[in-house]
Amino acid sequence: MAPELYARPDLPRPKFSLDEIGILLGALGNPQRGFRSVLIAGTNGKGSTAATLASILMAAGVRAGLYTSPHLARVNERIRVGETDTTDDEFARLYFKVHDVAQELVQSSRLRQLPSFFEILTAQALLHFAESGVEFAVLEVGMGGRLDATNIVDPLLSIITDISLDHMEWLGSTIAAITREKAGILRPGGTLITLPQHPEANHALGEVAMELGVHAVSATAWMPPLTVKLGAPYSVEALGQALVVDSPLAGAHQHRNIALAIAAAVELALTHHLPITPAAIASGIRQTRWPGRMERFLANGMEWLLDVAHNPAGAWALRAGLTGILEREKPKTLIFSCLRDKPIREMAQILFPLFDRVIFAPIHSARAASIEDLQAAARSTGTTAVSASSVRQAIEIAGEVGDVGAVVISGSVYLVGEVRSVLLGGVPKP
Repeated sequence: MAPELYARPDLPRPKFSLDEIGILLGALGNPQRGFRSVLIAGTNGKGSTAATLASILMAAGVRAGLYTSPHLARVNERIRVGETDTTDDEFARLYFKVHDVAQELVQSSRLRQLPSFFEILTAQALLHFAESGVEFAVLEVGMGGRLDATNIVDPLLSIITDISLDHMEWLGSTIAAITREKAGILRPGGTLITLPQHPEANHALGEVAMELGVHAVSATAWMPPLTVKLGAPYSVEALGQALVVDSPLAGAHQHRNIALAIAAAVELALTHHLPITPAAIASGIRQTRWPGRMERFLANGMEWLLDVAHNPAGAWALRAGLTGILEREKPKTLIFSCLRDKPIREMAQILFPLFDRVIFAPIHSARAASIEDLQAAARSTGTTAVSASSVRQAIEIAGEVGDVGAVVISGSVYLVGEVRSVLLGGVPKP
């Protein structure tokens, strides 16, 4: 299967324009023009916001597509129409169609090189949505925004979730610089949906929005009252009616993502006349499916809590979400791993002191942090950690002590995806 396209797929490639994805999609008939779309950028929360908004659209009877990244267990998860992930046969057909067109473009010198892994997947998603008769697509930006392949669409709305320091080698070393890259998804005279956040991010977003004449919508009206108990349903008003927000996505940080999705749904209903009602918003929120985010279930006779917190901001959100969930009187275990380009010691300082035991598990990524680096981070917090030779062994070690309480798995999407597959009986795929 044309391995050159998938060589080191987890390593981003420097890009300086959207020309390559534009040429590729042009040769495919510009499928992105066959439906309307929303584009979502940010450091944390963009996947949860995307999944919630897509679920609202489906509840409203809109045939919706959802494109997200990365995946937990199988790459098919990234491309969804309605509630269905792309099948193996359909994914393969789309891949070869895009691949063959890309090769022809290289051979005819219209492209200098084969498209990147992410460009291929993005083209597959847009082609699948067009061929499937999708009316509306919700697209999560892969990294940054300005030069991300998803930015080839012309979105009705641009949503920007919480921004923090991440991917600094590609996006810039300050919040302001990273924000300007993510603000690249804004369009002149377009609409921005966001929430107040870091002052540097607010300032940079405001500057770009003013330059482009963007209509800015704050989602603060759809945040819950401060008195709402964590995990409890709450009421907000949307489209002139009260509705109950009862999401399966746990954690106070999800309140912000849900508010962004509601704000986008209201804007789509009022300005773009999509058939979204308060009942559809409530139903869509309630039916959102987005695993691996503060996800709890029983397996192997134990309780497991999975969260893909993969940077310091995500680690803080997980720490806040664990309050009241892990029983203080029981031993607590963390299975952890992360990528080497993450601030490992900072994440360790945030999470490791919460747990009685920390177990390191190797992950299938060329960017994986070494066990040596993980152990050094543990020592910097005064934590004695155990190193497992595999994810399966980490799971076994976690269960060796009786009455272990909930076991938390976090630090990397790759780790959470493989643990989830093992616990639920699937076959993990590197």
